[in-house]
Amino acid sequence: MMKKLLKLFLNILLGPQKDSDLALENLALRQQVAAMKRSIKRPQLRSRDRLFWVLLSRFWSNWREALIIVKPDTVVRWHKKGFKLFWRFKSRHKGPGRPPISPEIRDLVRKMAKANPLWGAPRIHGELLKLGIEISERTVSNLMHRRVPKPPSQTWRTFLKNHMASMVSIDFFTAPTATYRILFVLVILSHSRRQIVHFSVTTTPTAMWTAQQIVEAFPWDTAPKYLLRDRDSIYGTFFRHRIKNVGIKEVITAHRSPWQNPFVERLIGSIRRDCLDHAIVLNESHLSRILSSYFDYYHYDRTHYGLGKDTPVERPIQPRPSKGAKVIELPRVGGLHHRYEWKEAA
Repeated sequence: MMKKLLKLFLNILLGPQKDSDLALENLALRQQVAAMKRSIKRPQLRSRDRLFWVLLSRFWSNWREALIIVKPDTVVRWHKKGFKLFWRFKSRHKGPGRPPISPEIRDLVRKMAKANPLWGAPRIHGELLKLGIEISERTVSNLMHRRVPKPPSQTWRTFLKNHMASMVSIDFFTAPTATYRILFVLVILSHSRRQIVHFSVTTTPTAMWTAQQIVEAFPWDTAPKYLLRDRDSIYGTFFRHRIKNVGIKEVITAHRSPWQNPFVERLIGSIRRDCLDHAIVLNESHLSRILSSYFDYYHYDRTHYGLGKDTPVERPIQPRPSKGAKVIELPRVGGLHHRYEWKEAA
């Protein structure tokens, strides 16, 4: 250090007088800083001191030669830290991303979920779309309790989609009565709009009785091209001959593969979850009345995920008639489900 100072001192003496005075003053200040550095191992620097050296390093290329109190790498580290703080400031949140959901819509979603505990987010979202309320299904789901995700689609979907307009499916399900009798229900479902073409209740199903239900469901020339069914023994020889004479081609699922007949299986599951699991059946006529009430709701009010949140019998979207209009509940299936419509305030 002393050799550098002596060399610098000789250069100053040999230079011009004005520059010599300035250089000597600079030399004196450097000597004092060097003496202080020997007595203070680590000087206490403030934020403005760091900022001074960061800015100086940007405009003066020889800043390293004049640096004594800290190492050059320290100034580089300060610069990187300042760079991070700068971009953190520029990237800060300047306001909410999505527009907030109005309290009216939030209360309506929760009201629907409370009044219809069997409904999920898709059903409530479909009902809101019919009221002309534009909101995403994900938002509806976030306003409700978390539900278990549905299983993926079945592998027969392509085949069923290609023949949907000309195909029906048929299946049986059972319902116990209050006196523990078993009633058998036959449902025939049209794939095109998921409409229930025909249903019937009996205590003793036979192949002849089942074939007669097909004839009653499709009078004259209204028979579909394909009928999808399982391998139940109820579809005996008489049934197969009768179907063939009507001009319907049977498509039979594999052994113990109900997933290959997904539409009617899903319908039966909906009938149980939405209706029969919440009622005690007394007899055949009572079961027929319950199912008739539910099928009216199913066709005209219940939105379907597979129909783009529409109903089997198309239900038009009802726009809000005025700002003061209120949403009213119309009970269906004895109050087990509801339909929602706009009504002018009184």
